[in-house]
Amino acid sequence: MTAYIGLLAIVHVVWSAMPPDLEYWILEAFGFIPKRYDPSLLATAFPGGSGAKVWTFVTYSLLHANLSHIGFNVLWLLPFGSAVARRFGAVRFFLFMAVAAIAGAIAHLVTHEHNIAPMIGASASVSGAMAAAIRFAFQQGSFLSFGRGDADAAAQVPALSLTRALQNPRVLAFLAIWFGINIIFGMGSVAIGAEPGSVAWQAHMGGFMAGLLLFSLFDPVPRAPRDAENASSDADHL
Repeated sequence: MTAYIGLLAIVHVVWSAMPPDLEYWILEAFGFIPKRYDPSLLATAFPGGSGAKVWTFVTYSLLHANLSHIGFNVLWLLPFGSAVARRFGAVRFFLFMAVAAIAGAIAHLVTHEHNIAPMIGASASVSGAMAAAIRFAFQQGSFLSFGRGDADAAAQVPALSLTRALQNPRVLAFLAIWFGINIIFGMGSVAIGAEPGSVAWQAHMGGFMAGLLLFSLFDPVPRAPRDAENASSDADHL
């Protein structure tokens, strides 16, 4: 995960050091703009042309408006993303974060079809990492359990199936709190040029749902037998 945070930091430092005109060009060429996909517009209506219709589904997640924006996302990522990165390994982790970013962009596109304001920020990916983490975080020995082991061991405990996760009281409580916070306040993706205080919370939802539902496609740790899964879940409730 250090490499991922380092990438965000390098992109932000380089982008911030650019002249204003080039800085704004990069915002429009690599930020996610729903209006870009309007079939009535020419491909040259926005910087980046046709290629930007593809790469901005991911590249928007590498751009941040300011230090507080990137810092806020990193703070949310640290406790959850570190466990997911240890579990997945570097390649799977980067691919997973990209998929969560894509899901966030799709959710934003569906809900802001004609919006011209570029969306930037890693919060859809961060949300995906948080969702992935809760598939194993409350298991006995994991990092949010009462009897956690060391960091590496805590990241390798067998995960709950999606069905079992959605029956776990602590997972359900986490989901309720997370969705409530996002609906009321939002967490970290912003639409530059939109109305003041605008937060792209639908992108967070898209990234989170991708992380929750697609976790098993990336998880290299074998799933525990159902009896062992039940025993681990029950032990944590004592």
